[in-house]
Amino acid sequence: MPRIARSVVDGLIYHILNRGNGGQIVFRKEQDYRIFIELISSAWIEFDIKIFAYCIMPNHFHIVAMPLKGENLSNFMHLIMTTHVRRYHKHYGTSGHIWQGRYKSFIVQENNYLLTVLRYIEGNPVRAKLVNSAVEWEWSSHRERINLIPNKILSNPPIDIPSHWTKFVDEPLSLNDLEKLRNSINRQAPYGEEEWQIKICKNLGLESTIRPRGRPAKWK
Repeated sequence: MPRIARSVVDGLIYHILNRGNGGQIVFRKEQDYRIFIELISSAWIEFDIKIFAYCIMPNHFHIVAMPLKGENLSNFMHLIMTTHVRRYHKHYGTSGHIWQGRYKSFIVQENNYLLTVLRYIEGNPVRAKLVNSAVEWEWSSHRERINLIPNKILSNPPIDIPSHWTKFVDEPLSLNDLEKLRNSINRQAPYGEEEWQIKICKNLGLESTIRPRGRPAKWK
């Protein structure tokens, strides 16, 4: 499968994720989670990245970020990933690939689609049945967002966060929302309204991410 071009633009919002190689558990104990979050906490300052959400799961992670300078996003992720891998191997005495490959990323529209992404990410531990409520998971942005712990990472997103945010996150997303979002994850397709999606794909050369599979696309 061909790689999707990295089209990173100043001031756009990106959902970034990666999974352990072969689905392996990457974060085995509390220290592993804490170190990874500390890496995010230091790297966003160095590279002038706004972080709108994150969630660290046992075998994968999600980050929602907006680079003020597009080229800084890859530098931000490179620092996090390489530092994490080096520390992981040193601590556990291992070698080889930890992650399944380079991280995935896709652009998110600044409207209710972004709100859905934030809900999806912070609700991940609930869907995985690791906790009963997002507020119980220590390794996500949820507790920072609702001011249960000091905010060291999060920036305010360019949308209004509903009151009773925890209840909103704990509620299941619709099947339609999940299907569309997971399609963007799998194909790294911009996530948003159809008209916006088509326009941004044309502008950034991402047509292949939304082109129907198995038949030629017709672009006017």
